[in-house]
Amino acid sequence: MEIWHNPSCSKSTCARTTLDEARVPYRLRAYLEQPPSAAELTEVLRRLEARAWDICRTGEPAAVARGMGDWPRDDASEPRWIEAMVAHPELIQRPILLLDDGSAVLGRTPGALDEALRRAGAEPER
Repeated sequence: MEIWHNPSCSKSTCARTTLDEARVPYRLRAYLEQPPSAAELTEVLRRLEARAWDICRTGEPAAVARGMGDWPRDDASEPRWIEAMVAHPELIQRPILLLDDGSAVLGRTPGALDEALRRAGAEPER
């Protein structure tokens, strides 16, 4: 499993703690320092079964400055969203857990983390 992690994010820290407690091995990707390419982000969206705006932090200053909250949310506009998140990776929701089975989970809630553990073959400790 790979975690797109921001060490200053409490949700990312919680995901790491949950995986550590369940003894699930993982690799960290400091995605702010190693931003994804457009192709990588597109693949992650496919794995999440999500659209770009579903994982965009539109309240971040970089998004507000671009007026992203008002951007169209349609097929033709999705590349624009992806390019903005690639250029400003702080706009990407976190943590994103890329599971070894080819799926992905946005691990922001206990339920999402439990689902990631289940898919990884581990049991939640809660």
